[in-house]
Amino acid sequence: MTMTIRQLTMAELEAGLEEILQSPADDGLLEMIVRRPSPGQRDVIQRGELDPALGLVGDTWSERTSRRTRDGSPHPEMQLNIMNARVVALVAQHASRWPLAGDQLFVDLDLSAANLPPGTRLALGTAVIEVTAEPHTGCSKFLERFGPDATMFVNASERRDLHLRGINAKVVTPGRIRVGDRLTKMGGES
Repeated sequence: MTMTIRQLTMAELEAGLEEILQSPADDGLLEMIVRRPSPGQRDVIQRGELDPALGLVGDTWSERTSRRTRDGSPHPEMQLNIMNARVVALVAQHASRWPLAGDQLFVDLDLSAANLPPGTRLALGTAVIEVTAEPHTGCSKFLERFGPDATMFVNASERRDLHLRGINAKVVTPGRIRVGDRLTKMGGES
């Protein structure tokens, strides 16, 4: 059976917004973990380790350069890229395409600025992560894979505070995570 995937129109994407807005606020679910062991490669894993120095162990975050740091080193506030599972399900249309978004963690949780301002800590498995202020926006690869309407949908100024493209976070307390773990808000800014 061949799966037909097409890029959705803005009207189709906007029709899915109500479902996205129903994401839980305080107690979410980790639905997928994706490790990026080398450029362009994605490994969907069931379990992982989070480390304050490495981010997701086995991912190349700690080796990647950043245009947002003076020396080009990996940005410490962008260790983890997190996307709402309902958003990626809409734009990707099939779970096998979720890794194409480029994020490491896909969660069923309200990622909006109102719900998760920078500094909010989340318990995830035996780890603790912290939401950072670094913006997470769709890049040229996201545009190529999901289309111009999907890119405009997740980055539209009127929806920017919803963080539909996702958020960045850093590891505060090392620990193990697995698909199915709960994400629980621990409190406000530290």
